[in-house]
Amino acid sequence: MNVEKAILDAGYQLPSPPAAGGNYVPAKTVGKLVYLSGVISSDSNGVITGRAGDGRGIEEGYAAAQACVLSHLAVLRQHLGSLDAVKSIVSVNGYVNAVPDFADSPKVINGASDLLVKVFGEAGKHVRAAIGVSALPRNALVELQMVVEIE
Repeated sequence: MNVEKAILDAGYQLPSPPAAGGNYVPAKTVGKLVYLSGVISSDSNGVITGRAGDGRGIEEGYAAAQACVLSHLAVLRQHLGSLDAVKSIVSVNGYVNAVPDFADSPKVINGASDLLVKVFGEAGKHVRAAIGVSALPRNALVELQMVVEIE
């Protein structure tokens, strides 16, 4: 399976991988698992900011979660040399910058899950958490952390 072709066929492009913002690595392989540090929602215009339920809705959060997946895939490509080394997506932890009574964090993080299944098929199905939080770095709308299995 050519994952990069699947990304292009789905109408997306991988961004440049984000640089680490502190004393940590963006990806670390342990055995057959690659642990990915959290990435915040960003696109060609910079950080996608705001709070769900306060000027930002489910659709904007959904797109922000997709942007996080694309950043993760860019990190993986840099780390592994090719996305074709990915065997499966194991887990996704999604964090949504939201007002206290925003109950739709799962609908926001569906943006990440749906894109992973679109690109990887059955291998893209994963376990996950979708959590609303009171703040994220740089006022990002979404932050995502993933674990993937490699060949």
